[in-house]
Amino acid sequence: MHDVPDTVSVHGAVADTLRAAGAHGGAPGKENTFGELLHHLNDTHDLETPFGVIHLPQFPPFEVAGLSIDLSITKHVAFVWIAALFLVVLAAVAVRRSVRREVPTGFGNVLETIVVFLRDQVVIANMGVKGLRYLPYLLTTFFFILVMNLFGLLPYGASATGNVSVTAGLAGIAFIMIQVAAIRDQGLGHYLAHLTGGVHWALWPIMVPIEILGLFTKPFALCIRLFANMIAGHVVLVSLIGLILMFHSYIVAAAPVGFAVGIFLLELFVAFLQAYIFVMLTSMFMGLGMRQEETGGEGAH
Repeated sequence: MHDVPDTVSVHGAVADTLRAAGAHGGAPGKENTFGELLHHLNDTHDLETPFGVIHLPQFPPFEVAGLSIDLSITKHVAFVWIAALFLVVLAAVAVRRSVRREVPTGFGNVLETIVVFLRDQVVIANMGVKGLRYLPYLLTTFFFILVMNLFGLLPYGASATGNVSVTAGLAGIAFIMIQVAAIRDQGLGHYLAHLTGGVHWALWPIMVPIEILGLFTKPFALCIRLFANMIAGHVVLVSLIGLILMFHSYIVAAAPVGFAVGIFLLELFVAFLQAYIFVMLTSMFMGLGMRQEETGGEGAH
């Protein structure tokens, strides 16, 4: 496995530590073994498949306003596209089955249960009936994050949500939707008036920057929470398996493997939980920007 430069990989410190542990043992191929353990963590220009390694396209970087931009395709970008394609196919299959049957069964029934739960317990609960107009966005976000999370648990897979750039993109879209929901419900004038915090105009130079900063803390929290929770499980799994190589003995393998199985099952639960939390918090932040009589909230932005 060939790692991309440090500017692309967000797990260089973990990789260096584990490789150093493998190199310290001096066993042939030990460093390569650690590299294989890290394939879920590192973002590379190679896509590993059961049929061999696919080298993803690379493009020369270009500069915009002094910033170097590299649009080369990496493994996490590929899995974002794979997740999107998978969702399109999944939606097409679900729609076809629902058209044929009045009452969905099997997989269609599972999807309907999730949709109804998010509609009633998340969207309407946090945003009121008017929030139903944003239900397609929230459902898409939930299933998109869920699929990306689950792909990270598959052999040869990678969790794109373990890349802070991916979670930052999701949080950026959430930021736009939060502001759109508030402006659409309150009107631009009332929305801007909230930036003053309702205090005397003499305090506006202090309050307005604080309120603007508060607008960005919400998506920042969404970004870091999803990234940290998804990468943490993989780091723990790599650390547990790495103990076998660190002690140079298969005698101690039983305990790390047992704990790793438990962490893997926990990761399966976390994949659903983090998708739900992201959507729940996004809908809550959107609901806070709507009128009090519609959402039962405080009308704050």
